[in-house]
Amino acid sequence: MYRAGGIVSAPVPVGFGLQTTDKPVSEPEDRVIVAPARHCANRIISVANQKGGVGKTTTAINLSAALCRSDKRVLLVDMDPQANATSGLGVRVEQEQGTTYELLMGEKGLDSCRIREVSTGLDLCPSSPALAGAEVELVEVDRRERRLWEELERSTGEYDYVIVDCPPALSLLTLNALVASDSVLIPLQCEYYALEGVTHLLQTLSRVQESLNPRLEIEGVLLTMFDGRLNLSSQVASEARAFFGSRVYETMIPRNVRLGEAPSFGRAITDYDPHCVGAQSYLHLAEEILSNGR
Repeated sequence: MYRAGGIVSAPVPVGFGLQTTDKPVSEPEDRVIVAPARHCANRIISVANQKGGVGKTTTAINLSAALCRSDKRVLLVDMDPQANATSGLGVRVEQEQGTTYELLMGEKGLDSCRIREVSTGLDLCPSSPALAGAEVELVEVDRRERRLWEELERSTGEYDYVIVDCPPALSLLTLNALVASDSVLIPLQCEYYALEGVTHLLQTLSRVQESLNPRLEIEGVLLTMFDGRLNLSSQVASEARAFFGSRVYETMIPRNVRLGEAPSFGRAITDYDPHCVGAQSYLHLAEEILSNGR
């Protein structure tokens, strides 16, 4: 939704998200909804945006690594069948290695799926193209939208943070991530049509909160690909802050060549070039999240 003469046009926010008259996500009308209770003290954050190319996986990888630099134990869960977070950390999945596919299908537990210390303090539950098949295979499975939550609740007590990299679609995989999560971090690129798809995402978050996961909240909105030389970037940032208000992080992620190079070397930016502006930005983002007391 856009208005003439502006970059963004916002839906009306209520609670943490939007008013919506749509039916609850993935729940029949006669089903009794029991919200999952969490017993682990860690925080599970999904990084989600149905629009591709917004810096979602870059953020999932580098926020995870940056939190580790603050002596936090972090698990990164790759829920995208494209497995970019997996390859971006230099992991090549061997045949016997468990992935998020086996985790969701109940074929293997987290201990058999996670790879320890892919970066200092960072463990990874990798993905593979097989995960795309879970969309079909889980259709007839009971509690299909809670499979990830059940596994993470059972096995992630040792971590301070669990970061989930969602696919760029509002799918059953994304729904599993949202049901499992305490909050959602939304990357928003500083480009034209910046809020394209965000309205739909916020409506989905609102429906998930209403019917499946009442604890779900917006962790924050992260402005990515910011270029201070362009008036457009500044205009998008200004209008996004006017819409989302205090939900927008003070930290912005700039366009940075080193950020683009790091995945090709299979390394987080804090390992690849810790002094570059991209690394420093993600370190500041981690500090901002930690300063919120979560």
